Amino acid sequence: MKPETQNRKTQNTSSSRNIWITGASSGIGEALALQLAASGTTIVLSGLSKEQLEPVAAKCELKGALTHIVPFNLTIENEITEAANTVQTLVTKIDILANVGGIGQRSLIIETPADVARKILETDFWGHATLTTKILPFMVKTGGGTIVVMSSLSGLFGFPQRSLYCAAKHALHGFFETLRLEHHKDKINVLMVCPGRVKTNFSYGALTSTGDTHGKMDKGQENGVSVEYCASKIDRAIRKNKKQILVGRKELIMAYLKRYAPWLFYWIALRIDPNA
Repeated sequence: MKPETQNRKTQNTSSSRNIWITGASSGIGEALALQLAASGTTIVLSGLSKEQLEPVAAKCELKGALTHIVPFNLTIENEITEAANTVQTLVTKIDILANVGGIGQRSLIIETPADVARKILETDFWGHATLTTKILPFMVKTGGGTIVVMSSLSGLFGFPQRSLYCAAKHALHGFFETLRLEHHKDKINVLMVCPGRVKTNFSYGALTSTGDTHGKMDKGQENGVSVEYCASKIDRAIRKNKKQILVGRKELIMAYLKRYAPWLFYWIALRIDPNA
């Protein structure tokens, strides 16, 4: 889908922060847009379609934000390039780039064909890496900013039926932690966000081995933290210049067990229902 720009509010507003959020149509991306929206803030909202983004833009405007809609597909490089070029004409700098868009997985390694694997990797890793690479020179030139990267607890360890999803999230950590080190001198900060269970429709769109969507919410996800809670934690971490945060409830202990008591992590992981 070719990027289509829409300026939702045209009055002359002095912007205090310029923010670009991908995956802003729903879930954590939408919640983050609403969390950061305020009078004097300019927010560029990106997702697959203008129609999905318009209601989010309207809610942001009610909070006093100036909004632009720039839809594009994370798996199509030409659209990513055009979106990055377009955004540079809409704002004078980017204070926050939030890479939130993504897709899940519910399939075993042995049954997942290459085309499904490639789509997950292109969406969850290559899309964000490519977009950031396209817009990074602009951020460096205009004085730096914060890059928010939506990882996952699955970015910290492997988990059944999430092989490509985990691989993509692990790759995000390697790529963006390197970017942070290379561009510290340019005032570029990177915040890695690792949510556990968040109450969204994310599992509905997760890909199965056939390339079809999972079509249902995982049991544990229904009891996850709210997207509003997740967005507030991200906002606080941005303000404190954090490098990584974990967001969730008791499932977060798995990250610490993997690091400090791996034998116990594996004992528990082998007993967890991957659809729970």
